Amino acid sequence: MLVVPIPDPGLGNISYLVDLGDGSALVVDPERDPRPYLEAATGRRLAIRHVVETHLHADFVSGARELMAFGARLIAPGASHLAYPHQPVEDGDEIEIGDLRLQVVATPGHTPEHVSYVLLDGGSPKVAFTGGTLMVGGVARPDLVSPSLTRGLAGDAFHSVRRLLGTLPDDVEVRPTHGGGSFCSSGPGSTPSTSTIGSERLGHPAARATSEQAFVDELLAGLGSYPTYFGRLREVNQRGAVTFGVDLPKLQVLDPAGLAGVTIIDVRPIERFAAGHIPGSVSIELRGQFGTWLGWLFEPTVPLAFVLDPGQDERDLVAQVLNIGHEALAGRISVADWVAGGRPLATIGLIGADQVRAGAQIVDVRQDSEWDAGHVPGAVHLELGQIAMNAGRVEAGAVVHCGHGQRAMTAASLLARAGIADVSVTRAGHGEITTSLPRR
Repeated sequence: MLVVPIPDPGLGNISYLVDLGDGSALVVDPERDPRPYLEAATGRRLAIRHVVETHLHADFVSGARELMAFGARLIAPGASHLAYPHQPVEDGDEIEIGDLRLQVVATPGHTPEHVSYVLLDGGSPKVAFTGGTLMVGGVARPDLVSPSLTRGLAGDAFHSVRRLLGTLPDDVEVRPTHGGGSFCSSGPGSTPSTSTIGSERLGHPAARATSEQAFVDELLAGLGSYPTYFGRLREVNQRGAVTFGVDLPKLQVLDPAGLAGVTIIDVRPIERFAAGHIPGSVSIELRGQFGTWLGWLFEPTVPLAFVLDPGQDERDLVAQVLNIGHEALAGRISVADWVAGGRPLATIGLIGADQVRAGAQIVDVRQDSEWDAGHVPGAVHLELGQIAMNAGRVEAGAVVHCGHGQRAMTAASLLARAGIADVSVTRAGHGEITTSLPRR
């Protein structure tokens, strides 16, 4: 049985392509861009005939409808109440797919409608696709649906994990969709992508917990913030998003004189942004996490124009933007065209720890868990997702840091946009800053 992981490191997720043995393939929890799945199938001379969803996703727009346009049928939890054609399933259902069978196991916790799929070969369970229920060493967070449901879903997660661990053989592969790097995760920042039932039975927190309450209390105590767009995408995925196919929209070149009402996102490396950028533009360097931060910081109705370097991948940018449900793509603009019209550029200092003046306010924009693991004494802590609404707490001349520079430059550009003067960025980590700079 061939199971091909198709990872999205930026989101910390993994979709799967499964060879069903008869020339057909199954895809589990696809993201919006169909090309990776079609390419993986074509390269193995397979036709994608089935798509399964474990739950209504909050962190990306489902690609199920995209693959349906290429001939696949969708299998999804009946409790998802999807507004487009699908085969609804519930606990205990078994479905013949290719030369194999798919067994449905209700596993609420991450969401109320969540199911896992156990792939059977000759009646023997081989692989469990567990979505966000049974992750490697953890579970996906239960607080994305409603505050009133959070504690109950956390308890459901405890029982769902124990059900899987108590009924499946040790050698069954565990193939979750959410990984440790996902904001849907409640666990460590980095974990292996696969495991076995036997391994998880020995070390999983739900297996080791002395009681449901102990598990729930520990789970809820470890939850951090998550991107604001998570609150929108469950509904988008329930009603079904617009399909684009393999030919994603291209960004039209915009006239610098016609940018009224448009927000400019500069995706160039932060060194390029620091040296000269369009005033008021926001730096979000194009990388795996680009879409996450764009969706966190801007509503999907905001028209967006992008500044790219010539060698940057426009298609990757568009795919990430669409994957988090933003479709208001105004176009692209070049710094050269901006300057050619006699317009000035703005700069933001990108400095080393030894260049920070004594007494400067240090602003740490990392997540709470990163801050708790160590930070500069006396620093101001404002997570990047909260920076715009807390700009008034930042002093002129502040130095922003995150340990590598990308999030810090995004924060600095938002602060500059809010009128905070002379903000600069350092790539230095909290340890280097602490040892290199005299504190006020």
